[in-house]
Amino acid sequence: MSAQTAGLDPAGILTYDTDGELLPLVLRPYREHCKYMKSAALSTGPEPHEVTVSAEFEIGESCYIDDTGHFNAVEFNICYNQMAYYLIAKSVREGLIPVLREWSLEDFWRLQLPNILITSFRSRFKREMRGKRFSGSVTLTDTARLEKSERWNPLVVLHTTCRFWDGTGGDSRGEARIAITDPA
Repeated sequence: MSAQTAGLDPAGILTYDTDGELLPLVLRPYREHCKYMKSAALSTGPEPHEVTVSAEFEIGESCYIDDTGHFNAVEFNICYNQMAYYLIAKSVREGLIPVLREWSLEDFWRLQLPNILITSFRSRFKREMRGKRFSGSVTLTDTARLEKSERWNPLVVLHTTCRFWDGTGGDSRGEARIAITDPA
C-alpha cells in the first residue's frame, strides 16, 4: 500500500488522496491550458475491479472556442479522459485492477497515448452546468481481458460510467468503454 493511502473504512473501502507526484505526470501530454483536473481522489468499491476517481476541475478558458458560459461536449470528453488516465495510472501504481496487476507505471506511460482508446462514448447533459469550477467522477464498472486469437491481438476492455456536477445543480453523465490494445 502506498504512502498516498488516506484510509480504510469499516466496509473495507480504500481511499487515496490526490497523488501529487502522479497527477502532473498523467497530465503531461496535455497542453498547459488544457490541464483542467486540479485534484483527484481514488477509492475502491465492493467489487474487486470497482474503482472510482473523484476530481475537481477548473477551466480558465476553453481550448478551442470562445467562452460559451456552459460545460460542453468537448470539455466533457477532455475531463473524462484526464480522470480515466488518472484512474488507470493510480490503479496500476496500487495494484487495484486485476486485469492490470502485472503492469508497471512504465507500461502505462508507454501505452497511454497510442494504445488506450475510447471505443464507445456517450454523454448526457441533464441540467446546464457552468464550465469554470466543477467536480466529476469516473467509476470502473467492469473489466475483461481478451487473449490473442486468430481474429485479434490481446486486448483489455474497461467499462466506465462518469458524472460531472457543479454548485448550482448542474448535472452531466456518461458512459465510456476503453480498449487497451496490445497490453503488456
